[in-house]
Amino acid sequence: MSRELGSVVIGVGGNALITAKDRVSIAHQYEAVEDSVRSIVDAHENGWKIVLTHGSGPQVGNVLQRSDVAAAEVITVPIDYAGADIQGALGYMFSKALANEFNTRGIDSRAVAVVTMVVVDEADPAFDNPTKPIGPFFDEAGAKDRAGRFGWVVREDSGRGWRRFVPSPEPLEIVEADQISKLIDGGFTVVACGGGGIPVSIDAGGRMTGVEAVIDKDLASSLLATRLGADVLLLSTGVPQVAVDFGTADQRWLDTLTIAEARRLLDEQQFDPGSMGPKVEAMLRFLANGGRRGVITDPANIAAALAGAAGTRFVA
Repeated sequence: MSRELGSVVIGVGGNALITAKDRVSIAHQYEAVEDSVRSIVDAHENGWKIVLTHGSGPQVGNVLQRSDVAAAEVITVPIDYAGADIQGALGYMFSKALANEFNTRGIDSRAVAVVTMVVVDEADPAFDNPTKPIGPFFDEAGAKDRAGRFGWVVREDSGRGWRRFVPSPEPLEIVEADQISKLIDGGFTVVACGGGGIPVSIDAGGRMTGVEAVIDKDLASSLLATRLGADVLLLSTGVPQVAVDFGTADQRWLDTLTIAEARRLLDEQQFDPGSMGPKVEAMLRFLANGGRRGVITDPANIAAALAGAAGTRFVA
């Protein structure tokens, strides 16, 4: 391995593991994980200490859909438990794929997955206005039937059908941050904070309670990077760089953005609030809290982006 370059939190989206409508099986998702870790191990070989986070939207949706279908026979699964379920499953996938890639390259290194809880405030205004759609689409009658049976908040979602909506509160603290830090110092590549983390509240006596909500994975990754004192936050997505006027004849890819430039473009609504917007916001928070550099790119360019040869860089 080359000289140590510092530490990086790398976020991989859950949608990146489902590469096509006909490739949604567990075997297909694991193949996508294997593809994604190659560039991550390239970065490890280049000298980066890595914490890997991941999204889990489609996978949690599958768990909840199975729970819904089986509701007449077995107890339903609360959202926080569904998140924990998928943290374990995807943590297993990433840890196994990383271990196999290390072995193939003859690298003496190990990976470990940490089931991660993230503290939220039960007084967060998000609980009064659930905005995060989860799970499958229903027709109006089916959605309202489930709302009556399970106490869901349901509404129409962008003309595509009816869905369940849940709160998306602000992440405040990473419960296992110290443990993750010790694992990094011990030389492990760590998989953590899957799906934004399992939301929990903590009362005045220090007692934790699971919360039925979904935390934005990019904001949670930014908070984790800050708490770990990481040098770089890298968020991977479906495009190689950030663009302005995306999808139009005037589209322009961006190599570098300062905090001021990124904030201006965010305020001008240049970034989709359902995809690129939270990633840019995550970068701004990381840099404002002392981070050295942020990067957004696609999975294939992770190592190149960390070397400064790809992606969009965010600098203070």
